[in-house]
Parts: sequence; C-alpha cells; structure tokens
Amino acid sequence: MQPQHLVLFALACGFALGSGGFSQDAAADKLYKVVDGMADARTYNGYRRYHGGCNHCHGPDGVGSTIASSLVDRPLDIENFRRVVRDGQSSSENSFMKGFADDPNFAPYIDDIYAYLQARADGALGRGRPKRLEP
Repeated sequence: MQPQHLVLFALACGFALGSGGFSQDAAADKLYKVVDGMADARTYNGYRRYHGGCNHCHGPDGVGSTIASSLVDRPLDIENFRRVVRDGQSSSENSFMKGFADDPNFAPYIDDIYAYLQARADGALGRGRPKRLEP
C-alpha cells in the first residue's frame, strides 16, 4: 500500500490510543468487546488480519509509520471505513490507497479490522497481541 492510501485507511479505522477495560454500558455502535485486556473473537481476528497486511504501511498496532498515517488517531465511521478499504482512495497525486474489495484476506474481514482499530482508538486494547476471551 502507498502511504496516502494507508492514511485514508487509517482515517477509516482510526481511533484514540490507550488502555483500559470494557465498559458494560459501552455504546451499541462498538463492534468490539474487551474485558480485562482480553478481546472477543471478532476483535482478535481483526488484530490478526490487520497484522497480516495493513501493518506493512500503517505500522504495528495502527500507530502509523513514515509511509502511512495512524489508523487509531483519526477515526472514520464504519461506512466510510468500509468504502475506503473496499474501493481505495486517492487524496492527491502522491496519496493513494488501493482497494481490497477482491482480496479474500481482507474484504470479508473489514468489520473485524475495524473492531480491532476501534478498540485500540478507544483505549480498550493496548499495543501488542491481545489475549482472546474464551467463548
């Protein structure tokens, strides 16, 4: 991915960093569930999928890199995130992110990746591989 494409991807995924636990009265729009630093299956899978490809440009744990922006600092809503990941986006001649609509490693898991990045942005998950909640 090119830096600018990743920036857009980051904006779609982006949220604030931090650490903490899951709030029982969390908003219904949260796709993740984190309890005592342990992530539900969707969020854990999002971590795995993110680190299977997105991290090459957006850096470990969504914090950004020299070629792409942080995905946890500037959040997009879920619909815009889905659109950018599926279709890609170009914001300038030097800023481009290809779309992943046809990539079987990412397209079916966009919401999982979003859940992981949302948990990172909200401070529910810290850096590194989260432990998985048992079903």
